[in-house]
Amino acid sequence: MAEQAPAADLESATWWEALRRHRVVLQRCDAHGHLRFPPMPTCPYCGSRGHTEVEVSGRGRVHAMVRVHRALTPAMAGEVPYAVATVQLDEGPRLVARVEESGDAVAIDDVVRPCFVDHDGWTELRFAPAESPR
Repeated sequence: MAEQAPAADLESATWWEALRRHRVVLQRCDAHGHLRFPPMPTCPYCGSRGHTEVEVSGRGRVHAMVRVHRALTPAMAGEVPYAVATVQLDEGPRLVARVEESGDAVAIDDVVRPCFVDHDGWTELRFAPAESPR
């Protein structure tokens, strides 16, 4: 399936570049240390503009999920069924991403790890069941 690369902006360019290097990088507020996602120009907690880019493990637990059975577009017909999960990262923020399933389906509270799918011109973050407990 041919996928269009996401358009990076000033705030998200570091995010997309880190994914290309198979790393998960979030913004940390310089004022109080909260990690945040998605990337944004100011802290949603205090309004501060200063932040530092920090690499995180990308590991976490499935907070919520949905299994998709109907393709959004004809080009995605071969992709269904698949799961999309909200993952509570060990480091705090929640991310929404597709789940790479191997064998058994993931469920709420399962431990997952990041995995990276390289497309033409961009890399997608997905989650996969963790091989071992945290």
